[in-house]
Parts: sequence; structure tokens; C-alpha cells
Amino acid sequence: MNKRIELPAGLEASAFWMPFTANRQFKKAPRLLARAEGMYYWTAEGRQILDGQAGLWCVNAGHCRPKIVAAVQKQVAQMDFAPTFNMGHPLAFEFAERLAQLAPPGFSRVFFTNSGSESADTALKIALAYHRARGEGQRFRLIGRERGYHGVNFGGMAVGGIPANLKAFGPGVAGVDHIRHTHDLARNAFSRGQPAQGAEFADDLERLCAFHDPSTIAAVIVEPVAGSAGVLVPPKGYLERLREICTRHGILLIFDEVITGFGRLGQPFAAQRFGVMPDLFTSAKGMTNGTVPMGAVFAKDSVYEAFMQGADGIELFHGYTYSGHPLACAAGIGTLDTYAEEGLLTRASALQKRFEDAIHGLKGTRHVIDIRNLGLMGAVELEPRPKQPGKRAYEAFMKAFEAGVLIRYTGDILAFSPPLIVEEAQIDRLVQAVRDALQATE
Repeated sequence: MNKRIELPAGLEASAFWMPFTANRQFKKAPRLLARAEGMYYWTAEGRQILDGQAGLWCVNAGHCRPKIVAAVQKQVAQMDFAPTFNMGHPLAFEFAERLAQLAPPGFSRVFFTNSGSESADTALKIALAYHRARGEGQRFRLIGRERGYHGVNFGGMAVGGIPANLKAFGPGVAGVDHIRHTHDLARNAFSRGQPAQGAEFADDLERLCAFHDPSTIAAVIVEPVAGSAGVLVPPKGYLERLREICTRHGILLIFDEVITGFGRLGQPFAAQRFGVMPDLFTSAKGMTNGTVPMGAVFAKDSVYEAFMQGADGIELFHGYTYSGHPLACAAGIGTLDTYAEEGLLTRASALQKRFEDAIHGLKGTRHVIDIRNLGLMGAVELEPRPKQPGKRAYEAFMKAFEAGVLIRYTGDILAFSPPLIVEEAQIDRLVQAVRDALQATE
């Protein structure tokens, strides 16, 4: 099974313009993954790599699971594509019903997209159109959060709060502002689970309401746990307070659950884990176990019904050619079956203490200035190397990969999100590889 897999030579001149990658650096010394199964990848040379990041936060059930593979193979032979503009196919309806059954009560409507980025833009458009349908078309402002990530389309990029994502492209869309992030190293370093301090950071929304006039604000979008910024866990009471402020001012609250959805925090969705209900929430990634690209926006019933009150015709002038794609729906149904049969949507709740103890065991390791976690999400923040931000984390990432463990780095943060099938011994191996990497990193 470790047979070398031949790949095209001459990658330095390859036509592939790689996303979020230093292309010249990578192509001089490429890291190529050629096969996957369960908790592991294999490189083109046949070297086994433990997957500590679930692909890219998405392969929650592990790689190449038989039920998902079989579902996609069967569907592509039966019907490769069907339009969902004024037409339909049974799997789209079946999958939407299955998803609605997992969602919190009152979220029985699902709008299909093809990615987390599309889900974010779709949710923002639904929010704007919702207010217009109710006669409040003056609500055009969209509020994001510093250090938030909502994909790379123009709407999601604009409400996102990661400076590097905005630097090259400008503000994206007009009418956007941001509340402050929740990261507070001085008070909350090495918190286990939700930090004790920081609920008051939600009050920054009141500042923007006073500045802009709340009657102009359509929606606030946040990740329940900020993933791409380095697993920033919300302080106790923060999401509750944000919900209260939005309700008081008639603002829709959107949760971006592209990462936190489908079992990552020990419940199907973070809204259920925190007991805080948004008005809309987005999903993707674990929805199809990363097998076929797909996303969705879940809408509260009252939001959906607001669109159904007007004259006959198209209620929401929005959609994608591949919304509800048959292969994606087949992969999604196979994924939900796998989750259900193996109890994966709640397995993180049983493993989180073991995972927490393991990664917090890195406290005191060279360069570590913070550790944080929730469910099966975790991060280790490193002291930046003087005048070389991000360099130390990159070198640790590379050393871990050389040792046979794949993790994610962002800035000077190492992030972990293993597949939900991870075993305790694999958690230990993941953490030991990080420890060894940090000890060997200057």
C-alpha cells in the first residue's frame, strides 16, 4: 500500500496557481499528498502522514469512507447533473430534510451553495433581502468582527476581519464595519474551554449602533469559534450578549458554522453547543466530509416566511448553477449516514477532555505563549520571532510534517482539528510531534 505514486515532473513550471500558498517556495520543495484513508494521508513517496487538521477543517469522518464513496459512485453513474432552477431532483429534497432534522428547532429551511464562501455571501444577501421584504430596506449595513473569516468572495471578504485578506483587494463592498475581536492574552491565556473574561466585548456592537443608527444595520456575522484566525473561543456570556443586542435592535444575527458545524464541538452545530440561536447560519466543509464541494445556509422559519408573503414569483433572486448538485447531495447523505452510524456528531464531547489535557500539556514548551481549545478544536500560539512574524510557526509546521503529522499554521499559531474518528493514541502522537517540532525550532 506504500507504493510510490508517479506524478508529473517539473512542478516549478506547473500551470497550477495554488491558493493561499507561496507558490515559488512550495514548487521548489513540494509536499504532495497522493492517497488517503481513515486518519491518514500518504505522500507520493509512500510516506504515511497523520491528518491533524481534517483535510482543511472538513474531513470530519476521516478519509475515503466506504458509504460516502459508494454513494457518489452510484450517483455519478445514474445522473451526473440536474438543474435546480425551476426543476429539481429527489436527492436535493431528501438531503435538505435530513439537514433540517439536525438543526436546532425552528430552522427547517436550507438553501444550498457550493462552498463556505458562497454560504457567507448567500446569508448576507438573504439578510438584506429579508429586511427589504419586511419594508425596512434602509437596513443595508453589515457588521463583521476583527479577526473573523467568512471566505474569499467579496461579501464574505468585506465582513471578514483578517487584514491580509483585505490588503490586496480593498474593502470589497460598501456599508461594512467591524466589532472588536475577543482575543485577550493578558487575561485569558491558557484558558481551558471558554475564557472567563471578555463578555463585555460584545458591547462594541452597541458602539456601532450608536455611531451608524441601528435602524440601518441589517446583520451581524460572527464565527461562534473563530477558526482561521487561530481557534479564538468566545468568552463566557459573549454570544448571549451579542444575541441580546441584535434582538433589541432588530438586527439579524448570522453564525458562520462552516468550521464549527457537523460535530466539531460535540453537537451537530455550535448554536446547540452554546445554547444561543442565530437567525441564519452557514455551513459547508463537514457537510459532505469534503468529498464533493457543497455548502448551505440554514434559515429560521420566520426569516423564510417573510419571503413567502408577496406576489407569486421568484421570492429570492439568488442561486448557483450547482446549488443542490446531485453528486454533492449523494455525498452529503452518505456523510450523514456515516455520522449517525458511528455517533460522530457527538463524539467530540466524549474526547474533548482528553484532547484538552493533551494539548495543554504543551504549556511550558519552548516558544508557547498560549493554548486554547473547545471540542476537537485547539491552538497553540507561539511568541513571534523578532522581525519575522509567522516564520516560527511555519518552521514548526514543516518539522511536524517531516515527522509524519499534518497540522495547520496561521500567523504564529498552530491549529488542530483532527477527524472526529481520532483515537487517544493518535492525539498523543499529534501532540508529541508538535512538542518535538517546537523544541527543534529556534
